[in-house]
Amino acid sequence: MKAAVIRAFGPPDVLHTADVPLPLPGPDEVRVRVKAAGVQPFDLAVRERGWVPTGLSIRFPQILGNDFAGTIEQAGDHVTDFAAGDDVIGWALLASYAEYVVVPASQIVRKPPGIPWTEAGALAASGQTAHTALQELRVGEGDTVLIHGAAGGVGTMAVQLARALGATVIGTASERNHDYLRTLGAIPVAYGPGLGDRVRALAPGGVDAALDAAGRDALRASVDLVPDRERIGTIVDGELAAELGVRMIRSQRSAARLAELAELCAAGKLKVRVRRTFPLEEAAAAHHELASGHGQGKIVLVIG
Repeated sequence: MKAAVIRAFGPPDVLHTADVPLPLPGPDEVRVRVKAAGVQPFDLAVRERGWVPTGLSIRFPQILGNDFAGTIEQAGDHVTDFAAGDDVIGWALLASYAEYVVVPASQIVRKPPGIPWTEAGALAASGQTAHTALQELRVGEGDTVLIHGAAGGVGTMAVQLARALGATVIGTASERNHDYLRTLGAIPVAYGPGLGDRVRALAPGGVDAALDAAGRDALRASVDLVPDRERIGTIVDGELAAELGVRMIRSQRSAARLAELAELCAAGKLKVRVRRTFPLEEAAAAHHELASGHGQGKIVLVIG
């Protein structure tokens, strides 16, 4: 099969397509013909410097990508809830930039027919990260929440999920993305010097929680705005989180969480914003685009 792989760490151009062995499913696994795969900052960190979470390792040639949507081609003997021909959404770390992926049946859910393939392929990673973060920060009805990097992949999801919970959302973004944030129901605010004062003017009653997807200055500003550091979290800056005594949030993935997100999408209550798509053969260009920053929503590889 074709897959986008790296054989060394480095800039986007180390990512290229290659022929790799077709994976075979075990008794509790399925093989999925991938139709779309999301592109994540996680993928860039792996490609640039070989960063992987505990429990994972790099083996060249290494496939990248960790969320996908596609159609089951083959199910293992012990799989009873899915069958060949089922359309599914799932996650598979360091495996998803490929024509086929093998994954445990516990890491997929059925794709509602109304969700386009490109949106389905970009749902699992950012959606579950945002959902996890809002749970850990105890966001609920009546809260005022500050979300940094609100126009990005995780930020877009977090804004919508927080609004669905009944929270008021203030979202930091570059000026060109302010109208976009308004369409999501957020109150936009510009980055840069004076951020704290601008947020206080928008939230005279105070800020209850903050989610950081930008790092550094944004996270420091959150500490000045939110009294309870247990309700400040970052998904990008673990070193500063430890220094400031705030939460470093890691996505807690589960089929139940993903199914809930898929149902929200199907009901029109959660929208996956896809800003650009690339074919598998242009995965390096997709990484260049993501690294440029300040875009709206997700980048997706369309496969097959």
